[in-house]
Amino acid sequence: MELMEPDSIAIIPAAATQYRNRDSAWPFRQDSDFHYLCGFAEPEAVLALIPGRKHGEFLLFCRERDAERELWDGTRAGPEGACARFGADDAFPIGDIDDILPGLIEGRRRLYYALGRQPEFDTRVMGWINKIRAKVRAGAHPPGEFLDLDHLLHELRLIKSSEELRVMQRAASISAAAHARIMQSCKPGMPEYALEAELLHEFMRNGARSPAYTSIVGGGANGCVLHYIENSALLRDGDLVLVDAGCEYEHYASDITRTFPVNGRFSREQRALYEVVLEAQLAAIRTVKPGHHWNQPHDATVKLITAGLRDLGLLDGEVNELIETEAYRPFYMHRAGHWLGMDVHDVGDYKLGDEWRVLEPGMVLTVEPGIYVAPDNHTVAKKWRGIGIRIEDDVVVTRKGHQVLSAEAPKLPDDIEKLMRQRA
Repeated sequence: MELMEPDSIAIIPAAATQYRNRDSAWPFRQDSDFHYLCGFAEPEAVLALIPGRKHGEFLLFCRERDAERELWDGTRAGPEGACARFGADDAFPIGDIDDILPGLIEGRRRLYYALGRQPEFDTRVMGWINKIRAKVRAGAHPPGEFLDLDHLLHELRLIKSSEELRVMQRAASISAAAHARIMQSCKPGMPEYALEAELLHEFMRNGARSPAYTSIVGGGANGCVLHYIENSALLRDGDLVLVDAGCEYEHYASDITRTFPVNGRFSREQRALYEVVLEAQLAAIRTVKPGHHWNQPHDATVKLITAGLRDLGLLDGEVNELIETEAYRPFYMHRAGHWLGMDVHDVGDYKLGDEWRVLEPGMVLTVEPGIYVAPDNHTVAKKWRGIGIRIEDDVVVTRKGHQVLSAEAPKLPDDIEKLMRQRA
């Protein structure tokens, strides 16, 4: 509210219930912006922020208590609980919003709202505005300016507080333990989804009730498919398995990728490519520090992966020229990371004024280079084909440099092989 323009109001709707099929709903997950501001965990709710309002600046509209519905669906906070438990200055039944909220908007010169996020709610907002406009001749004053709420709110979300970082560390630690667990349980002949099940068990038994995104468990050539989520093939002796998975803990995401041999031993070619990716990732992490810009980790990965591919004979030419012509892209086609927070691909601009954003303490990003040699890539020797490798960690920018939140997940090849020798 301190950042909002004078004489303004912000309106933020809760997430809507999503249905899996017919009347069977998915587990409710609150909208990240809504949760960030107030922590209220129910659907059918609207948050209004009205700086300077004498009778309260933080208002919630929510469902009323209903003994019959609570018997079926669980306890509701109700307007009284919204004030007592979530700190609202005032709260009203959601059924009264059409009667109350237009009166709160009227007289405010500016309206902050994320237009386009929820089209059905957009229609309601415009209906309230038109209702006020229809009374202009009677002295009503509709907002004359719509402002994008995301600009302010997402800048706040980009810089994590110490409390947020503690939650993110817990999420990363749970996920790191899950990756170590599947390394120890992996055996040739297992289906990919059996490893996924081990991940989910480790997440949930530690209080993380869901993954932050659909887990990727790709054995062999499936590891070359960047967003492979079928997870149904059998893991074969001699192949690698690429696992990209992280839990969501108290509404914050983790995002870790590890690649390891199904039988517990890297082949010569697998280890050679793995060490190129690992060297690139470690170099990129070293560039994460205040004052460096967003693209520096990616640039570091491109340089080292291109040089590594050239040295192993998968590319031919001078490194700088290969980089300039993007000869590496058939093997490394994605960027080296993204913001991480309440969303796995979190909010925040990557450029400001057409310049790469400068890193600041409290920002959290992933660093995830990879090499993927497609099984039908006939420009390279057969021994390289079908090998997919990605290594990903969660990194927070600190005042003096960086901290790797996911460091507990093994990634040195010798450490991976040692851990896998301890399989049950």
